[in-house]
Amino acid sequence: MSLRLYFHPLSSFCQKVLIALYETGTPFEPHVVDLMDPAASAAFKQVWPIGRFPVLRDEAAARTIPESSIIIEYIAQRTPGCTLVPAEPEAAREVRLRDRFFDLYVNVPMQKIVTDKLRPPGRNDAHGVEEARALLATALGILEREMADRTWAAGETFTMADCAAAPTLFYAGHVMPFGTTHPRAAAYLARLRDRPSYARALREAKPYFDLFPG
Repeated sequence: MSLRLYFHPLSSFCQKVLIALYETGTPFEPHVVDLMDPAASAAFKQVWPIGRFPVLRDEAAARTIPESSIIIEYIAQRTPGCTLVPAEPEAAREVRLRDRFFDLYVNVPMQKIVTDKLRPPGRNDAHGVEEARALLATALGILEREMADRTWAAGETFTMADCAAAPTLFYAGHVMPFGTTHPRAAAYLARLRDRPSYARALREAKPYFDLFPG
């Protein structure tokens, strides 16, 4: 098989790529990486020295493709009729904007809140967490307004932006519940969870949920 994905099922950025792979029906070889295992981590760094996943390896093209958005663009360009990234430039720009919105303003602060829980006693960053919660609250407010007149993040078509939104909103809802405060955002998350591609990624992550400290 030409494509191999290095990932972990619990990772939001990895789930983002899995959703795209399942949406497009792209065949790939899954390679779960346990970064806590020194041998597995060292082997992964031979593929991508930065040591962060997801990473897609295309053996046929002898290419290593890191970063979730770039991986999805790579998949989309090789999938006839794929609408995850629109061909029309303005529509594509809108999708990329929404994709970055979820990655930078929902996922990043969500991860800050989560990782602070993993710090040793006395090493917590209360100020950083407060800033992260404020940014996440602002982002959820923007999303609540935007979802007043659309089904998916960039309109009526499921795109890369929705791949980004699904896992990070799921985890955000655990660290800072928004079901009653942001009903449109919550309804959007419900639609995402009903999407077969994300439902599958979520099922595959379930055995690892005990590792999530949110």
